[in-house]
Amino acid sequence: MTLPGHRPDTSSLRREVLISPGMCGAGSLVFGQIGDWTWEAVAAACGTNVHAARTADGRPAYLSFYYYRVRAGRTLHPHGLSFGDELRVDSRVFQFGGRSAVTLHRLAPAGLDLPDGPLDAAEVYERPHPDCLYAENFNRWIARSRSGSNESLAQTAPPDFAHRHLPRLPNAHSPRSPVGRAREAGSFHSAPPPGFAPAGPGFSCGYELDTVRDLNGAGLVYFAAYFAIFDTALLRSWRALGRADEQFLRRRVVDERIGFFGNADPGAAFRIEVRRWRGGPERPGAEIADMALRDAASGRLLAVASIETAPDGGEDRNGDGQER
Repeated sequence: MTLPGHRPDTSSLRREVLISPGMCGAGSLVFGQIGDWTWEAVAAACGTNVHAARTADGRPAYLSFYYYRVRAGRTLHPHGLSFGDELRVDSRVFQFGGRSAVTLHRLAPAGLDLPDGPLDAAEVYERPHPDCLYAENFNRWIARSRSGSNESLAQTAPPDFAHRHLPRLPNAHSPRSPVGRAREAGSFHSAPPPGFAPAGPGFSCGYELDTVRDLNGAGLVYFAAYFAIFDTALLRSWRALGRADEQFLRRRVVDERIGFFGNADPGAAFRIEVRRWRGGPERPGAEIADMALRDAASGRLLAVASIETAPDGGEDRNGDGQER
């Protein structure tokens, strides 16, 4: 349950949230909920009916997700929320060109001593509160180029998308370069992440797009479904290592990133490649899963993901890629 929001300034929304069953769990529900908060924040800040936006020529326009990152704190992590948890959620929308926006969110335990003003980008990127969870959403307006097709989506924006009054995100924190490099390399980690080393052989699996569960009301692959698809591949790779499903459910995700580079039509089949990186002496037990999602028929890159888990997430303690 989300109570009516307060607006610290015209770019911001603040909500008091009671976590309900539809907001939490081991799957993608929390990511979908944060995405809904992004749409609500953009609608309030930009004066646009995000849920029914149209291009100048009357086509439906969608505020799509291009980059999504969540970083956990010591108190909150994305799969650690449960029924009845009380949160304060601060959201702020930043100007990022005429066809896109960046929205930052801070999820904090209710009652935590926090500033009353709008969420500061410097806090999110430079000095995060250790008890909070932070989310970063880079969204771009898109529309279908061809009726009935989810391929070759065009960048466009509704004419009433007001953005020039919004604060600018400092260039040092722009997600455009890191997500662009990830798209070009097919990975957020073209080189070993600092403090990590390769962990065993790679893993590959297929996935058939589920028409019942993976499409949204506009007939596009739902952005939160990508989280579930990557988790499905990750769970399969964990099972191949001999790890139990209970370990997967206990995992503590401390940093998760997805770059969304394409959509797909019903009936599509995907191929997902998984690489693992193991933390060194300074990060014992930490692990990063580095994944790429491609269309199985064409090889077209649709998304990449990086999921870092903390040592209490069912990690490999034997150093050989196997659970015992």
